[in-house]
Amino acid sequence: MIQALEALRTVRLNERGDGVVILDQTRLPTEETYLTLTTAEEIWEAIYKLRVRGAPAIGIAAAYGALVCAREIKTEDKAAFASRFGEIVDYLSTARPTAVNLFAALGRMRRVLRSHPEATVEEWKEALYREAVAIREEDAAACRRIGERCLELLRPGMGILTHCNAGHLAVSEYGTALAPIYLGQERGYGFRVFADETRPLLQGARLTAYELLRAGVDVTLICDNMASAVMRAGWVQAVLVGCDRVAANGDVANKIGTSGLAVLARHYGIPFYVLGPTSTIDPACPDGASIVIEERPSEEVTELWYAHRMAPEGVKTYNPAFDVTPHELVTAIITEKGLFYENNS
Repeated sequence: MIQALEALRTVRLNERGDGVVILDQTRLPTEETYLTLTTAEEIWEAIYKLRVRGAPAIGIAAAYGALVCAREIKTEDKAAFASRFGEIVDYLSTARPTAVNLFAALGRMRRVLRSHPEATVEEWKEALYREAVAIREEDAAACRRIGERCLELLRPGMGILTHCNAGHLAVSEYGTALAPIYLGQERGYGFRVFADETRPLLQGARLTAYELLRAGVDVTLICDNMASAVMRAGWVQAVLVGCDRVAANGDVANKIGTSGLAVLARHYGIPFYVLGPTSTIDPACPDGASIVIEERPSEEVTELWYAHRMAPEGVKTYNPAFDVTPHELVTAIITEKGLFYENNS
């Protein structure tokens, strides 16, 4: 891992194991502030408010959060413990509706109790700890393999365009869409990265540009509506994006604006790669039309980041957090287990 990023630990357990420590990403890039979350309400709020964000990091935070809350359940009665733990998991599941990693991680934590029916409450808590740690460690290993697999498709000196933040801040280590960039940086590939600002929450400007610059990567920040111009100029040879959910047919939900990039990439003949762990693939979701798209508050469009409101009072807004990219516009989906192509899935 690039040394400059090692100090940025997105989500972890504290030393006592009774709190989830997160890097508050709403404060970046001007402040590196860490918060310790000890209640279900604090963990839910951190996920909903995007203090911790990125599909894999959300899953890790939720797993750690379920563990911390489980440790606070003061009963030895197994039925009472299971009932209360189920309530906590159900509650945390409502924080974000689109990122499948949230449900996958919490589902794994829920199954711990079912998998150890003869265990005591204390043994359940130990098993929950092991499962939460496993979720984090598996993500770190997956990110590394995703980066290695994608790097095989790239050449030194390429221009790469990315959207939102699918880097170190969104996962446990390396990232998904940024993993091959970091591996390439370590090996002297000299990639030139164009980072979309990613309106309205500016994850590209605040987070991707921040972590790439910190790691010494050649990065240029552009507004979202500049992507076509840099593609037309011939400065981009590949588009790398992450994903929050992949439907069974290969349709991809990712940060709003991703589908537009896929259309542009197809027009200019540029490969469009989606990178994510297999935990983001939802086989129970048949296609993109079945993916629930989270809608965010209007204030994020009209006044967030501005010194003064930049839209007239009373104007209607539409603020979906994600859009769906049809599978036919995706060159390949790259996971830790392999590459899946549209014409050879």
